[in-house]
Amino acid sequence: MTGFFLGRQPILDRDQNLVAFELLFRQEENEEGVTVTNELAASSNVIVNAYGQFGIQNVLGNQRGFINADPELIMSDIISLLPSKHVVLELKETAEITPEFLRRCGELKKTGYQFALDNVTAINAQVEQLLAIVSIVKVNVLDLDEESLTKLVTALNRWPVLLLALKVETREQQVHCMKLGFQMFQGYFFAKPEVLTIKRADPGKLALLQLLAVITSDSDIEEIEKEFKHQPGLSYNLMRMVNSVANGLPQKVNSIKHAITMLGRKPLQKWIQLLLYTSNQSGDSMSSALLQTAAARGKLMELIAIAERPHDKNHHERAFMVGILSLLDVLLGMDMQQIVDNLAISEDMNQALVSRGGRLGQELKLVEASENSEVETMQSILTELGFLSLSELTNIEMQAIGWANRMSEATG
Repeated sequence: MTGFFLGRQPILDRDQNLVAFELLFRQEENEEGVTVTNELAASSNVIVNAYGQFGIQNVLGNQRGFINADPELIMSDIISLLPSKHVVLELKETAEITPEFLRRCGELKKTGYQFALDNVTAINAQVEQLLAIVSIVKVNVLDLDEESLTKLVTALNRWPVLLLALKVETREQQVHCMKLGFQMFQGYFFAKPEVLTIKRADPGKLALLQLLAVITSDSDIEEIEKEFKHQPGLSYNLMRMVNSVANGLPQKVNSIKHAITMLGRKPLQKWIQLLLYTSNQSGDSMSSALLQTAAARGKLMELIAIAERPHDKNHHERAFMVGILSLLDVLLGMDMQQIVDNLAISEDMNQALVSRGGRLGQELKLVEASENSEVETMQSILTELGFLSLSELTNIEMQAIGWANRMSEATG
């Protein structure tokens, strides 16, 4: 499975409370370590994934993230993308130090950025230059015997820096580092790096999600047409579909705008929702199964809504959309909150999708319980809803499955 990966190793205080994470470049899900040949590319990958793919709040919570920062990254504009409250920039003692680099670090420090010095085993002239900048020194305790470590700590105590014991692998190392006064700890003795992973959504699906966002907002038809024009394949698909159902009309549909008008905003919305489960997925049995389930969910939610409020078409449409969208997090490998944030949908739909809250959320739970044959849960929810019996639910389920099968044939 292709996807996005990010390594994360905890950093603890003296009481073994979590205080930060080191964020690490990873290319595979089960990778414990990786050889980095391009520091800037690796750090850029970490930043893009942490902020863009996973969401920094999901990665760090309320903690800070230590990120490797070579001179090229420090000197680049990429740094401005990193809020100072989120990160500690890790400098390597082997980095090439220039007056420009030191000046740049000084400027960043004044604006609130914190620096750490990584993998220190001795103090030399270069390390002394960097000690004037950093507030944290990561000492590689694995490469030092007890005597050398004690001498190094004594020397470092002349500087106003916090000491972090790096590569702590045994209980004995931890005890010795505690006695020496280290304030922070990182290493296999506490926790190996975990690799966070998220499925890579293909560009076609992301484009469809963007189009769905435009359709569900208050955008006018020109905006929708403009979005279609950015996606020639989708425009062709739309024209072909509308022309195929235009039999008996005095003229064929011959423009994107005409096709959108002919189809109507709500049917167009439903069509895009279904396409999300089929785009670029020929032969993908998982997506085919998801299409079937999502289509059946959408229709069943709509039929339940009709039974509850026969004349409220807006409620029927919202219920259908909740059913269809309820599996998008699985399909796209994205957090449902992220998906909802991209769409201009009502608060009751938001609650239903994210937390199964509210009336629509309760009905979605009923549909999910039915899929899993959880009869007791179904009975309990039906009693709470108070307008539908188990036999009536079974009847409309058959209608929904029949409709989903027809849709699958039409999009296959």
